[in-house]
Parts: sequence; structure tokens; C-alpha cells
Amino acid sequence: MDHLDPWMEEDQSAEKDAAVKRSTWVSVVTNVGLTAAQITAGLVSGSQALVADGIHSLSDLLSDFVVLLAAHHSKKEADDDHPYGHHRYENAASLVLGLLLLAVGVGMAWMAVGKLQAPEDIPPVHAMALWAALAALVIKEALFRYMLGVAERVKSGMLVANAWHARSDAASSLVVAIGIGGNMLGLPLLDPVAALVVGLMVGKMGWTFAWNAMHDLTDRAATEDELQSIQAEIANTPGILGLHGLRTRRTGDLLLVDVHLEVDESLSVREGHDIALEARRRVMAKHPVLNMMTHVDPATPTSAGSTVAPAVNRSSPPAA
Repeated sequence: MDHLDPWMEEDQSAEKDAAVKRSTWVSVVTNVGLTAAQITAGLVSGSQALVADGIHSLSDLLSDFVVLLAAHHSKKEADDDHPYGHHRYENAASLVLGLLLLAVGVGMAWMAVGKLQAPEDIPPVHAMALWAALAALVIKEALFRYMLGVAERVKSGMLVANAWHARSDAASSLVVAIGIGGNMLGLPLLDPVAALVVGLMVGKMGWTFAWNAMHDLTDRAATEDELQSIQAEIANTPGILGLHGLRTRRTGDLLLVDVHLEVDESLSVREGHDIALEARRRVMAKHPVLNMMTHVDPATPTSAGSTVAPAVNRSSPPAA
């Protein structure tokens, strides 16, 4: 069974792929410049916090290449080894991004703690570091808003993760600017404290992304709102008396759906099939669903019902 409009679907897929690549390359160019500028300024001015922020920008650069790699593989057509396509490359990329952020955050925090244990070795910071931190803050916030706008337009969870990675950079640059300012006012401990805060922020965000991606890779179900919307779409299909055993699981940014449809037992096989086909068409036309498997059950108007399986079983295949 094909989608409602395969040509439209191909156009949307191509648009999404192009948008992901274009925005990611913008991020690559931006992060190359930021990494070089921040690390150089941090070393010259003596600011550990600014160097840490530059390393954070370097992690962004690495994550950009992970996104580009995943975008290339996830658009591949279905084959014998991947009958549902390669969409989960996006989930795997989000997992890698999360683990990368977590590792960078732990490393930054570790270095900052080392500095705090020897406060007499903390040098005064030059004003150049403050200007560099403020410039990085503006650039990173602008990059975040641009990438998030693209991600929401094309509905790419992987790009959303990368956009929020950029926002974490903006937040860290703000903390770094505060720490540098404090150092310049005679509070040298604030520079490594700022580096420590940045490390903790990065690590927390990395853990969140990795945890969510791991759940998606283990067949996490749709949200309650998504589930109820899909259920309503099916129930409103002419000829559907009820439904049960509705289960969902994620693959990339899309959903796989299994459901039992209840139709009048007096209908022919062809009529029941056509009703199921229409229900599938409606769901796939209005929701991010890659495929919907249906099983038609005979029912009478008085015995038909509309129920949803418990959340713990949504990702399991329905009984025949």
C-alpha cells in the first residue's frame, strides 16, 4: 500500500534532507570560526572558562559531522536488510550527540575542579576574553534560533537536538562572560567556577539527549497526544465500528503503527479491505507515520468497541 501522494512525500523528504544539510553546514562554518577564536583568545587572555567554551564549540563541530553522516544514511531507500528504511540512523545520531556532550561536560568539569584546588595558580584574565565571550554569546544564540526554526519546519528530531546543542553553547558563553567579568573585578575563582558550571550544563544536556535516543531505539511509543489523535483519525473513518490493540513505535522522526479495526461482519472481504485502506490513508496523510499495519476483525454494531492497549504493550506486535 502506498502513501496518499508518493510524489508529495518524496518532495517533503527531499526538502527535509536539503534543509538539514544546509543548516548543518551553516553550523559547521560558524563553529570552525568560534572554536579557533575562543581557544586562541582564551589562551592569550589566560581564561580557562573561555578555552572550555572553545572546546564546547569544537564538540559542536564534531556533532555537526555526525548529523551530516546520519542525514546521508537515513534517506536511503528500504532494502532487504532494512525493510522499514534507515530512519533510525537519526536516533543513533542523537545518541552519539548525547554521549559526546556528556563526555565533553565531564572533561570540562574535571579540569575546572583541578583549577579550583589550586586557586593561587589562577591568573588574572585580560579584557579581550570578555569581549570574545560576549561575541560568542550573540553568535551562538543566533545560530540556535536559526537551526531550531529549520528543525521545527521540517520536523527533524535530530536537528532539534543539534539546535539545542547550540543553545547550550549560548548559555555556557553567558556563564563564561560572568566568570570572566568576576575575575577582572578581583574574584579569580569565578573563572574556573564558570568553567565548572559550563561543564555541568553540557553534561546534563548530553545525558538527556542520550537517554531519549536510547528509548527511541528501543521502540518507545508515541506520546499520549499523538496516540489519541491517531485513534480519533481511525475512529472517524467511515465503516469503522471500533478499534483495539493500537500500538506505536518510533523509527527516526516517524512512527510505525499496528491496529485491529472492527468492521461490520456482514461486509465482504473486499469491502473490509477498502475500509482498512482508507483508515490507513487518512492516518498517513495527517500524521508522521511511516507505515500502519491493520488487521480487520468482524463485529456487530452492538459488540464493537474502541480501546487502546496499555502503554506497556504498545510496541509489541498485535495478535493475529
